[in-house]
Amino acid sequence: MPRYEYRCKTCGATFEMRRPMSQSGAPAPCPQGHGDTVKLLSTVSVGGTASAAGSAGPAPAPAGGGGGGCCGGGCCS
Repeated sequence: MPRYEYRCKTCGATFEMRRPMSQSGAPAPCPQGHGDTVKLLSTVSVGGTASAAGSAGPAPAPAGGGGGGCCGGGCCS
């Protein structure tokens, strides 16, 4: 079950709740008993190690140009 982070607007406390995704937007009472809370945007943290043999680190970025375009208009003639 996913964990969601909330902040109480009354006392400023930040807390987490485990609940189904279908209930992520439901009201979440503050541990201090206040009801005026807001759900925070959470970041995802993925950790671990590579299990493939010979893997010495992250994959290198692909070589070559591509993408981009004229960001400031200075490259167009």
